[in-house]
Amino acid sequence: MNIKEYITIKEASEILGVDKTTLRRWDKSGKLKPHRHPLNKYRLYKKADLEQLLKDIENAK
Repeated sequence: MNIKEYITIKEASEILGVDKTTLRRWDKSGKLKPHRHPLNKYRLYKKADLEQLLKDIENAK
């Protein structure tokens, strides 16, 4: 795991413009797949996954 490829749930929520609770809900529904930090087990999101999600949202408009 290259930690530089990942961002925190806070950063992801700011990029996507949604609350952290929404991201957790998306995790449960399978819309977005979180990864876990190897030491502290915090949620991390792959930057490439967020970019893809943003593209999918734009294409759905």
